[in-house]
Amino acid sequence: MQKKVLGRGLSAIIDDVEEAYKQDIEQAKDLVREIDVERISPNPYQPRTHFNEVALKELSESIKRHGLLQPIIVVAKDDNYMLLAGERRLRASKLAGFTKIKAIVADIESKNLRELALIENIQREDLNPVELAVAYKELIEEYKITQDGLSEIIHKSRTQITNTIRLLSLSEQTKKYLAEGVLSQGHAKVLVGLEPKDEETIVNTILGQKLSVRETEALVKKLKSTDETISKKEKIISAIPEELQTLKSRLKELGFEATPKANTITIHFKNGEAIYTFLEQLK
Repeated sequence: MQKKVLGRGLSAIIDDVEEAYKQDIEQAKDLVREIDVERISPNPYQPRTHFNEVALKELSESIKRHGLLQPIIVVAKDDNYMLLAGERRLRASKLAGFTKIKAIVADIESKNLRELALIENIQREDLNPVELAVAYKELIEEYKITQDGLSEIIHKSRTQITNTIRLLSLSEQTKKYLAEGVLSQGHAKVLVGLEPKDEETIVNTILGQKLSVRETEALVKKLKSTDETISKKEKIISAIPEELQTLKSRLKELGFEATPKANTITIHFKNGEAIYTFLEQLK
């Protein structure tokens, strides 16, 4: 565990995190310490912002019964420690009433704490979809790598990474619903690319009518089909000269239906009398 990761690649940083977990505790007794939980501060770069209270309570009860099976990982900071991996375990231990916790004290450069926190969570914790999307985006921007490159490093498909990052384009309210579990990721994926007003309408319909993902897909497909029809109609109208549009409106005022097309206009007559009336008005 006594490694320096400063200046090394993203894969190497991940290897350090993986090693910390895979290290046989019996062979690393000198690294495991009993630390006062009050001396451990959270990693400020922790991407997780939401913790499931029910799951946390369940983990707390498990720790009460069986103890902490896997130590958390911390780094020394001044006379105290900063958490690197295992925030759920730390929170659950506090909830269980423990004042001390088993921890591996890692020797890691502070410059890499942000990256390590992101990677540790991607690899080990159940981040909500929004938190995961932010973590992916930050890693890509920080290391200037492609989605394919990130895919190879964290062993997630490029499609999965792409679809997750696209969730960030949703409205703040929709992302809030997604982060809180009110809206599923399956529903959210269907909403990507919609106009803000349409997105809001669909979200309200999903929640109000408790639509399944399949029903949501059908609703969005119908909405897009309607939009395409309106768009085509608008394109046709915009291609007709303004003079013909004006003539059509004038004819309608006189009681005649007309259809303008490009540089022509077709007037529809109900009968011969209508034609006679029209010709009389032209005189």
